[in-house]
Amino acid sequence: MIRVVLTGSESTGKTTLATELASRYDAPLVPEFVREFAEKKGGAIDFTDHGPIARGQIALEDAHIVLGRPIVIQDTDLLSTVVYCEHYFGRAPQWIVDEAGERRPDLYLLCEIDLPWIADGVRDRGHMRDEMQQLFRDAVMRSGAPVAVITGQGPERLERAVDAVDALLLAQAPNAASKENPDS
Repeated sequence: MIRVVLTGSESTGKTTLATELASRYDAPLVPEFVREFAEKKGGAIDFTDHGPIARGQIALEDAHIVLGRPIVIQDTDLLSTVVYCEHYFGRAPQWIVDEAGERRPDLYLLCEIDLPWIADGVRDRGHMRDEMQQLFRDAVMRSGAPVAVITGQGPERLERAVDAVDALLLAQAPNAASKENPDS
């Protein structure tokens, strides 16, 4: 199974692109747990919320991974939890940092900030887009996972994401064949 995670700062089109990719690849789509959590809380997220947020994200991921489909598309993952926790509170719980490393995906699609900012009641860092995006760039580069930077508008953005996923699938195909036939 291949896991592809969309990441990047707020308002970079992750949800839209994740939905399009899941449809294109007929893949399960793991939603972003923190959005629903924040909407239900109705107030600012505090440091103690990050444990429940991380556990909720893990549960969503596991519920989709267990389906056993060849590819899973994720709107986000624990790396995002780590980035925001460190940004807002100067630190993240070590178990979340460790778990983010253990659950590293096969590919990060880093969505760039070349889309217009759209306020939605949950997003609050429109004035810090460059700074926040740099935190995401740094985090995905440190993660050790392959990263494809996704830019462009509309169909162009989707095409770049599809190209990155297709390249990963193509690269994985020989690996799968050699595991099935160890004599090759």
